[in-house]
Amino acid sequence: MLLPDYVNGDLSALCVWPDQVRHWHKYRWTSPLHFIDTPDNACNFDYERDCHDQHGVEDMCVAGAIQNFTTQLSHYRHGSSDRRHNMTEALLFLSHFMGDIHQPMHVGFTSDEGGNTINLRWFRHKSNLHHVWDREIILTAAADYYGKEVDLLEQDIESNFTDGIWSDDLDSWRDCSDLHTCVTKYAAESINIACKWGYKGVEAGETLSDDYFNSRLPLTWMKLMLRCEEYNMRLMMKMKGIPIHRISIL
Repeated sequence: MLLPDYVNGDLSALCVWPDQVRHWHKYRWTSPLHFIDTPDNACNFDYERDCHDQHGVEDMCVAGAIQNFTTQLSHYRHGSSDRRHNMTEALLFLSHFMGDIHQPMHVGFTSDEGGNTINLRWFRHKSNLHHVWDREIILTAAADYYGKEVDLLEQDIESNFTDGIWSDDLDSWRDCSDLHTCVTKYAAESINIACKWGYKGVEAGETLSDDYFNSRLPLTWMKLMLRCEEYNMRLMMKMKGIPIHRISIL
């Protein structure tokens, strides 16, 4: 079992761990693995051009990280107990980075660090464009339509995934010939959404409220939620044979 006993097979209990440790000295090298910087306004992803850290080291981006940790985990049944410990970390990194690559602003423009430097207000409080897509849209939708009950939101998404509007999309999610093609597809999807819906019409210092929220929610928020479900589907397919009982979609 790759997960510690105290989480009872619930991977979601540890999915935030990579964010918690990225600034520790031991894990500082993982910081560039959470995102991809693309050329401003190019609105496309090119692995050779974009997947590197600030020093130009190749494969140091979220797409490269997913390939690396997936490859490691494909050999998880072999090796010593120390290697098994490293496999646990690989699982936590992979699960987290699969979420990151499907958050559009994690594949954003270089100059604004994926929207992190575009400071603005979300309704009445200070935020930035990256955080709007990381959490604000989701939390606002949860508050407005689910009484802040995230579990209800999750149940609604799961029902649409299993029996509803997204059930016919399963085959297209499996349409990925190899690992490199998969991560390239994920990143390209994200920068496309970031350009068409994330950055569009946004200026630093402004207040984003109902117009932005309502115009993005039907297409972009629900598409983002689809990607949360899609990432679980894709992750589970990659993790065949690894005993994980549950992966939360939020």
